Amino acid sequence: MTVREAGPEDTGRCADLLGVLFSAEQEFSPDAEAQKRGLDLVVGNPQAGRVFVCEINGTVQGMVMLLFTVSTFLGRKAALLEDMIVDPACRGRGIGTMLLRHASLFAENEGFGRITLLTDADNTQAQKFYERSGFLRSSMIVMRKPLEPGEKIHA
Repeated sequence: MTVREAGPEDTGRCADLLGVLFSAEQEFSPDAEAQKRGLDLVVGNPQAGRVFVCEINGTVQGMVMLLFTVSTFLGRKAALLEDMIVDPACRGRGIGTMLLRHASLFAENEGFGRITLLTDADNTQAQKFYERSGFLRSSMIVMRKPLEPGEKIHA
């Protein structure tokens, strides 16, 4: 197993993995073209963020994305952890832990003050995983304003 930064050659497989993720989430539905466009905005654009992948025998089996922002509270860079997914056939092998550790070490080494993430309220398995990795629950409430006609946010 190798964790590395994703390149343009990885975006197709990452878009496939995102299809698995968005099929399981309450608020989203997969759209392979949209996922590919989103990945292309980050991969190869170091100012926007990083996508890290876990490869086994030449095949990407998991991914995580960090998007970069600033915390004025901390007065430092902050990261949003987005789109953490491991291929269901490869779960339970430590891939998620490796990806999360890699992303966290990257953020720490680059001087980030915090990583924030969102997870479905009913996804207790993911919540426990993140808590074991040092993430703390927040009392903040997520709100979104759709800017595209027809975009719906499911409650």
